[in-house]
Amino acid sequence: MASDRTRLRMANASHSYDGNRWQFRDLSIDLQAGEVTAILGPNGRGKSTLLRVLAGLLKPTVGALELNALTGFVPQEFAGSFPYSVLDVVLMGRSRHVGLFRTPGKIDIERSMDALSATGMADYATREIDGLSGGERQLVLIARALAGENEVLLLDEPASALDLKNQDRVLTLIGDVADQNNLAVAFTTHQPNHAVTIADKVLLMLPEASTIIGETDAVLNEANLEALYGIPVRSVRIDDGGRGQTTFAPVFRNRRRKGAES
Repeated sequence: MASDRTRLRMANASHSYDGNRWQFRDLSIDLQAGEVTAILGPNGRGKSTLLRVLAGLLKPTVGALELNALTGFVPQEFAGSFPYSVLDVVLMGRSRHVGLFRTPGKIDIERSMDALSATGMADYATREIDGLSGGERQLVLIARALAGENEVLLLDEPASALDLKNQDRVLTLIGDVADQNNLAVAFTTHQPNHAVTIADKVLLMLPEASTIIGETDAVLNEANLEALYGIPVRSVRIDDGGRGQTTFAPVFRNRRRKGAES
């Protein structure tokens, strides 16, 4: 039974494009208000497919999706064929509120500027999005989803291809909007450390379309991550100003050290 905080629920669902190769099977997941869920898995394991099913862009082959709130989907890249301004892109997130064949009004512009302010991008409103860095574009796409006044936020690898500073910036924002806006958030990532940083729950997409889902501290361990990625993974405890933080590091098999003794 879904709780009052449940914003999105999928029970015993499976998905396959051809009926033979399954991306996931018998998966049950609840996205709760104020919680962040990280979805981890190697390339080709079905992370983006799952996110599109949760967004309602694809139907599960088996099972059904119960959605109790407006949902914003944040892709990895903005695919625009015109030189849109940053504000124009964020205003696109207001489309369901504006209505068909109508132009955005004062309230739509205000909501969009509020979203840009929340992401630290208000000063970029008149700039063309194509002229921004990858991290800046990702923040604009998140602002677009926020402008839509969504209660569920789904992000496809929001920190991929970003430098460490911009990864921290985007991850901090995701955690902040979950806490401050009481959003239910799910995001895909290749990096266990992204999950450690902000996720309340983690979903691992394992081989043979199986999954593990649970609280972050319970799910993220060396054995599960080795099963997920197929290489040894070690956990390391770091003293972060007295607070302590766990991080995960892969043990790569081929370590070439020029000049090292054999």
